[in-house]
Amino acid sequence: MSTALSEPVDRVGKGWTASLSLANVAIWVGWYGPLQILLARQAEDFAPGTGMSKETLLAWVTGVGAVVSLAANPFFGALSDRTTARWGRRSPWIVAGAAGGALSLLVLAGAGGLWLMTFGWCLVQLTLNASFAAVTAAVPDRVPRLQRGAVGGWIGAAQILGAVVGTGLATAAGGIAAGYAACAVFTLAGVLPYVLRHQDLRLAVTDQPAWSWRSFARGFWLSPRRYPDFAWAWVTRFLINLSNALVLLYLLYYLRDRLHHDDPEQGVLILTAVDSVALLATVVVGGVWSDRVGRRKPFVRWSGVLMAVATALLALWQTWPSAIIVAALLGVGLGVFMSVDFALMTDVLPTALDRGKDLGVINIANSLPQVAAPALAAPIVTHLGGYRALYGLAAVLGLAGAVLVGRIRNVD
Repeated sequence: MSTALSEPVDRVGKGWTASLSLANVAIWVGWYGPLQILLARQAEDFAPGTGMSKETLLAWVTGVGAVVSLAANPFFGALSDRTTARWGRRSPWIVAGAAGGALSLLVLAGAGGLWLMTFGWCLVQLTLNASFAAVTAAVPDRVPRLQRGAVGGWIGAAQILGAVVGTGLATAAGGIAAGYAACAVFTLAGVLPYVLRHQDLRLAVTDQPAWSWRSFARGFWLSPRRYPDFAWAWVTRFLINLSNALVLLYLLYYLRDRLHHDDPEQGVLILTAVDSVALLATVVVGGVWSDRVGRRKPFVRWSGVLMAVATALLALWQTWPSAIIVAALLGVGLGVFMSVDFALMTDVLPTALDRGKDLGVINIANSLPQVAAPALAAPIVTHLGGYRALYGLAAVLGLAGAVLVGRIRNVD
């Protein structure tokens, strides 16, 4: 058996973790610069004449892009599992995906209407998911089980830092096109230290499974009956991520139209910063603590409960000061959840050969909420109770996810 398929036993060093974390920052800059600011501003520009409100237009664009993400992440994860290149299984896809993502962001920068905006965002989702699938699979490839909470903590911190940096670049660049260009440069440059400084594990040709379209397609179905822990872990992540997606989707519009904030774009940046500071205070600590005690489920459960309570407060107490408090509470809960849930996901993977594909299937629980959230949020905000009803539903979904983690049996 090649080293690429062995269960890792040697702890990774700080340099490896730092480089992989920077690669995660870069990928999330490419996603969240558009999601937090740039796509919303384009939706405002393009909505007149389309017959749609800016909320509905943004929901359609992000929803279609999320559909692409649903398929792209497990697909490219499966391809990286089978890659026997001299540069390794994951590195070629990390570079190709980041380069494609940078070019796709430039397509968005030149979009003059709805259709090119939609096409460009779909390209961003396609390419950056290729890079993200490979980056994610590098962790179970290289990190031993009792270090994954700590590494997951640093990766979680990197993802939130990517959201902050992406939002900051989009806000500070001075325009939509300049914002996309800044995110594109950062996305490509940020993955290079990892692929240039750290040699990837190679898959031996003899370990590569025989190619068959039928077996390749069938591999994406993982039976809940055969792998119940994998299934419950997926459901837990989906529900909590859906709750979070409902909170974030219309944040700019919520500040502008419900709270009447004087500068909603700056408000988004402030809330993102508060959330991120709270998250950074807990994400690594939570992962390290989970590694030391050798337990995962209690951390995931109670972090989910905290996020559900915070979201309920957002539904009941709709003021600018309450939004800041909720952002802090969500950051604390999300910090613990991101690091420990990531480690939990790697603990329930069925086989070493399919780590990339299986993590891609799990990552559908990240991208599917981006499809479901617009479909749920747009009618709720416009016709079925507004933001109070939206955030109430988000709280219920998050609490359900926290409770269902108890159904996972073979992980403490």
